[in-house]
Amino acid sequence: MLDIVLLGSGGGMPMPNRHLSSLLIKYMGRKILFDCGEGCQVAMRKVKSGFKSIDIICISHLHGDHIFGLPGLLSTMGNSQRTLPLTIIGPIGITDVIRGMMVPIAYLPFDIHIIEDPKSPIILNRTNDRLEIVEDDNVANKIILNSLELDHSAPCLGFNMYISRRPKFLPEKAIEKGLPNDLWGLLQNGEIVHYKGKSYGPDMFLGEERKGIKISFITDTRPLKGIIDFIYDSDLFVCEGTYGDNNDIDKAILNKHMTFKEAADLAKSGMVKELLLTHFSTAMENPEEYLDGVKDIFNKTIVGYDGFSKTITYTNSN
Repeated sequence: MLDIVLLGSGGGMPMPNRHLSSLLIKYMGRKILFDCGEGCQVAMRKVKSGFKSIDIICISHLHGDHIFGLPGLLSTMGNSQRTLPLTIIGPIGITDVIRGMMVPIAYLPFDIHIIEDPKSPIILNRTNDRLEIVEDDNVANKIILNSLELDHSAPCLGFNMYISRRPKFLPEKAIEKGLPNDLWGLLQNGEIVHYKGKSYGPDMFLGEERKGIKISFITDTRPLKGIIDFIYDSDLFVCEGTYGDNNDIDKAILNKHMTFKEAADLAKSGMVKELLLTHFSTAMENPEEYLDGVKDIFNKTIVGYDGFSKTITYTNSN
């Protein structure tokens, strides 16, 4: 189970009721932030979310409406007694940008680990104190983070994350082997246990793999065929809808953005469970006005707004 909060649903420049692009994921007491537009800290205050527990920040691209909230957020995190390392993942150029941001900040009590233009999946594990990157994917609380190169006027990445689900523990098999109850938890966490001179691996006591949770985040791009495979079977597809009116398609092509209809077409082709639209143009005062036509393409479409939240659970409880 995880919670998502749309902190900012705007694109271009902030408006009185609409902060700039930012999405917060809360999982097992820790947080992942996707983009950090201007007003991100204020938006987090509004939803009563702390700063100290953010472990991963994913930046789609280096346009100001997606990163201008980052210097202030880093400074606030430093003033929140955070000492654990922070990982920032982003496109080509992210390292130089973060270095520049550090000039006015001067000092932070934690290290920043930057991953620039990742080319392979990143494995995260929820340890006792944070979400951290690991090399071994044989961990109990695993998150797989992938990126995809998009089509924008600057190097831009889309992201998806898959929260794995532990296979069901089969106590009858542990009883059959005579293992005491106090070892069961270790097996459920993927550990090898030793009892009466023998070693027992977790695979001996676990059922089949169960479906996890998939979230996809795509913003500032033209539609690409590769996006369909990337978002396939997502429980939630968070996608830009810079233009609500499909008559603005020429603007979308020129500025390398999408219309609501184009986002809905991707959602339908990708067979996602739900579409959450965001990153609205300042010219679009009421995005809800354009929803009806979009639902004809993909019925489970939500027009996002600042503070929108949703809890996503596993598909079944077995």
